[in-house]
Amino acid sequence: MSIRLIVGLGNPGPEYEQTRHNAGFWLVDNLASPITLSREARFNALAAKTRIAGQEVWLLEPQTFMNRSGLSVGALARFFKIAADEILVAHDELDLPPGAAKIKKGGSSGGHNGLKDITAALGTQDYWRLRIGIGHPREMNLKQAVVDYVLHRPRREEQALIDEALAKSLSVIPLLCEGKFDVAMMQLHTK
Repeated sequence: MSIRLIVGLGNPGPEYEQTRHNAGFWLVDNLASPITLSREARFNALAAKTRIAGQEVWLLEPQTFMNRSGLSVGALARFFKIAADEILVAHDELDLPPGAAKIKKGGSSGGHNGLKDITAALGTQDYWRLRIGIGHPREMNLKQAVVDYVLHRPRREEQALIDEALAKSLSVIPLLCEGKFDVAMMQLHTK
């Protein structure tokens, strides 16, 4: 078993590009370079097929809003017969501080609407997640509602930490595509 589909979660449109909620898009954008993601109407997404660590892998950025991400993920997974445990979903994570990133398989959505919709579309929670820490406004002593917080740009110092977490995450993606999940987790989770 290895990763055959990497999904980045975010919201489409220039007004959301730099917001914390688009951390998953940022990861996939980095993976896609230098290839270009193309609009795939049948999946309502931007997508591209590439090779990572010698494996054929789909990259996907749903162009629905976050809470309808499952439409794209489910459609592409069914079309190419990709099992849930061959899918990695990269997303923003309130429960991790900026600079942290964690890989896990399965579990609850933790209130993340994108994950809730993907779980509903796949009929299982048994897919891999790459949780990119953005911090929680409460933990950062901000009087901001969560919905407002995730839809705003990170402060400069937070962005630098998120960028570090993305770079560290990108370094373990080849291991995930080779099916070396334990090695990837140990490398990513070790400071």
